[in-house]
Parts: sequence; structure tokens; C-alpha cells
Amino acid sequence: MSLSMITLAVVIVVVLWLVGAYNGLIRSRNRARESWADIDVQLKRRYDLIPNLVEAVKGYASHEQKTLDMVIQARSKAMGAKTVAEHAQAENVLTGALKSLFALSEAYPQLRAVESFAKLQDELSDTENKIQAARRFYNTNVMTLNTMIEQFPTNLIAGRFGFKKEEFFQLENDKEREPVKVSF
Repeated sequence: MSLSMITLAVVIVVVLWLVGAYNGLIRSRNRARESWADIDVQLKRRYDLIPNLVEAVKGYASHEQKTLDMVIQARSKAMGAKTVAEHAQAENVLTGALKSLFALSEAYPQLRAVESFAKLQDELSDTENKIQAARRFYNTNVMTLNTMIEQFPTNLIAGRFGFKKEEFFQLENDKEREPVKVSF
């Protein structure tokens, strides 16, 4: 085997590895983006449920306007978030506001008896569980992408082609990691 054949074989192997590594980075980035879209769908579902929940509470606890306004403002801020970090911060505030709203059902037993309110609480609880699952899926994909970007030798390709690390979608503390509790 001649030196030129060996050189050609090495060049082919290196080019194939470069193509494979680049495509792997693209695949990981697309998975992270797709999994963020899953979170986004669930967040939109959550945002759509909140006005109905506020309306149901308004009829029974209209003098609790401060709590209702807090929920509406938190929802608006969450809907306007652009980055993952902004979403995480806004979702923390919204979760706290929703907990305050659900606490009203403790103070107003007649509210707990309303079928539409109970159904909305169930739907919101289900959505919270779906958000939590989508968040775990997203963070797993982000971890895979970020690891590829940081590991040698794919970090050379990632740096050369402008791949950037993605942010994890994290909540601030363990209490806020739990879905909204609904109790009757």
C-alpha cells in the first residue's frame, strides 16, 4: 500500500468524522429546539386555561380582586417571555400566583362545589404534569447538546460553526418544582 493511499484513507476518515460530528450537533440542536416547542405548547395550554379559571373564581370571590389581578399579570408576563431564563422566572411567579388562587377555594367552600372550577383545576393540574415531563425532556436534550459542544473533539467543530450552549429550563427551588396542588 502506498503512502498516497494511506494519506487518502486518513483524509476520508477525517472528513467522514467531521461530517458525522457536524450532523450530530445539528441533530442535538434540533432535538433541543423541538423539545422546547413541546414545553411551549403546554405553556400555551396553561395560559388558555387561566382566564377561564379566573372567571370561575370571580363569580364567587369577586372581592379577592388583588389575587385575581396578580394571576392575570403573572400570566401576561409569562406569555411575553422571550428567553428560556425569562420563561423560567415568569413561570415561577405564575405558579405562585396560581397557588394563591387555589388557596381561595379553601376560603370559599361553595367555589369548590362548582363543577366548572373543579374541571379547570383538574385540567390545570394535568397540564402542570405535562409541563414537568416536557421540561425534563427538554433539559435532557439540552444536556446532550451542551455536552457535545464542550467535549473534545466535537468542541472544535461546534466552535468553528457557531454552535452555542442552550439554557436549561430550571425552577428556583424544590417547592416550586412540584406541580400545583389541588385539594378539596
